[in-house]
Amino acid sequence: MVRVHQAYRYALDPTPEQAVALASHCGAARYAFNWALGRVKAALEQREAEKTYGVAAELLTEVPWSLYGLRKVWNAVKGVVAPWWAEHSKEAYNTGLDGLARALKNWSASRQGTRKGPKIGFPRFKSKHRTTPSCRFTTGTLRVEADRRHVTLPRLGTLRTCESTRKLARQRGTLPRRRGGSLALTEKH
Repeated sequence: MVRVHQAYRYALDPTPEQAVALASHCGAARYAFNWALGRVKAALEQREAEKTYGVAAELLTEVPWSLYGLRKVWNAVKGVVAPWWAEHSKEAYNTGLDGLARALKNWSASRQGTRKGPKIGFPRFKSKHRTTPSCRFTTGTLRVEADRRHVTLPRLGTLRTCESTRKLARQRGTLPRRRGGSLALTEKH
């Protein structure tokens, strides 16, 4: 039996305050990505230095590589490195950490020759001006409102869409909660 996934893309029509909040969430995702990439690079450099000192392999500095490892380190220090963390949904930070975990996995697979396609380089820091702002919400209050012109997202509240979400509301009633099901919402400019 073949499973078919249907994706929908809706443009948002936020108020000026909501647009600022959306941009802030996207900035939080970029901050988490850059912070975690800095930690990974520092840990890799530390490991290389330790190897030159003759430190045994099992005693080398651990490098947080997976989403679980990156999230564990982030949660331990988020109050210090990002005192404003509570202003955003945890999903914003998770978006950045997940992006880095995927980039590191792809780089590693590319380096080992197990990834299809051209070789890719080590992940780079994201710039506010060169990167498309993005943020993913997978948990929390996710729903299509009864009027089919609004969606509710965690911490952001109810946002108007530029078009009717009738197809999505008719098929699911709520935004997808399971892994692999997603709703792409794009801000209208």
